[in-house]
Amino acid sequence: MDFLHQLGIADPLGKGPVSVLLTFLVAWFLTQRFMPRVREFAIKVGWADMPNERRLNKEPLPNAGGLAIFGGFIASIVVAWALRPILIEHLQVQVLAILLGGALLAFTGFIDDQFELPPLFRMVVQLIAAALLVVNGLHIDLGVVPWFRDLLGDSIGIWNIIITLGWIIGITNAVNLMDGVDGVAGGIGFIASMVLIAVSAQSPDRAAAVIILAGLAGAVLGYLRYNFNPSQIIMGDTGAYLIGYTLAAVALLGTLPESQNPSLIAPFLFLALPILDTTQVFIGRIRKGKSPLKPDKTHLHHRLLQRTGSARTTSVIIWGITLTLNVIGMVAQGISPMVIAVTVLIIAGALGWVAYRRVRALNKERTLN
Repeated sequence: MDFLHQLGIADPLGKGPVSVLLTFLVAWFLTQRFMPRVREFAIKVGWADMPNERRLNKEPLPNAGGLAIFGGFIASIVVAWALRPILIEHLQVQVLAILLGGALLAFTGFIDDQFELPPLFRMVVQLIAAALLVVNGLHIDLGVVPWFRDLLGDSIGIWNIIITLGWIIGITNAVNLMDGVDGVAGGIGFIASMVLIAVSAQSPDRAAAVIILAGLAGAVLGYLRYNFNPSQIIMGDTGAYLIGYTLAAVALLGTLPESQNPSLIAPFLFLALPILDTTQVFIGRIRKGKSPLKPDKTHLHHRLLQRTGSARTTSVIIWGITLTLNVIGMVAQGISPMVIAVTVLIIAGALGWVAYRRVRALNKERTLN
């Protein structure tokens, strides 16, 4: 029991920990269970990414995996709330705003996957989803850093809003842009979700956030079973938008002044890889006189793939980099070494098991053929 208490689990047999575990398992089971059926239906109706000079797939690849992620995620949250009702007040209103904004972006992403919406329209929807969080009190508070309070003075409120909108929209798109090699975006999403669970579990006021993250982590892990190279299905904008938006929003909870040990550095480190990758790509395009929004193959996963020649190796390397940056973020947040070690072992074990099962299934398919 003492070991569990050190991990932030005050009552191991209480409704809280049981709800979190059940949320994760329900999301994982439902997503993994229904992913093959979503794939079959997607093939039948033509929901697929066609091969082109930028994409790596050589034949049409179903892009509706995000629907299964979304379904498993929402179903798990419903189950968790049925077992442990959460009052709709203060922080819980912000949690509901996260769910609503995530649903809006998932729907927009799905439409974009199939019909290619104009960039301006996608940006407007992302702005609405980000604004939904701000009006419900979820925003970066620069005031937790005295230096910012002195520098910005009375205008700090406006800067809080501007930076929050940029953060949400930026992370949402950064995660989407990382979805270029099998397993990369899903792995980043799973690692960040699990780390944020460990961090949030240390604060009693973030119980609802832990539930949301457990559902997201479970759903993404169920998806990775079919997305580790060679993938059978991809998440598309549907899943990438949902993951990026949810992670960006939940990470902000640690910047609020009422949170324990508020920090502006830790959320950045949890999502540092998508941020840094997107930044270097945009700067590189601008230096070449190209539009920063014009797609190319200069992302980190593209460069690694060119060097390693293996999508599996590329994804594993990126998982390692992501986990390392998240560990640094946990240290910056003041998380105990025990919690960090257990979190790393769980993440490594889960990703290793998923990769092993995918490779084993592939070997069986080759043997039968």
